[in-house]
Amino acid sequence: PNGTVSNVVIAYEPVWAIGTGVTATPEQAQEVHEQLRAYLVNNIGTEQANAMRIIYGGSVKANNCDELMAKADIDGFLVGGASLTEEFLKIINSTAAK
Repeated sequence: PNGTVSNVVIAYEPVWAIGTGVTATPEQAQEVHEQLRAYLVNNIGTEQANAMRIIYGGSVKANNCDELMAKADIDGFLVGGASLTEEFLKIINSTAAK
């Protein structure tokens, strides 16, 4: 039904980042997020595509969250191990501007 697409969240994590501690560069992450958004625009329309959140997972940490969050198509994070540390607050705060 209309209106429910804003409740949908797509999470992207590069397969090579799973469990490795390696993070995609902000440019690499943005490229994939941009492609995902374009696919959604082409298949469900601009308004619906922009209502959906596309989040990045893949070793998000306090030292890379600001650069990742600055990218246009990254709407938030899927945080793993860093959610168990003090740096989690920094990651949360980096998303406040969006």
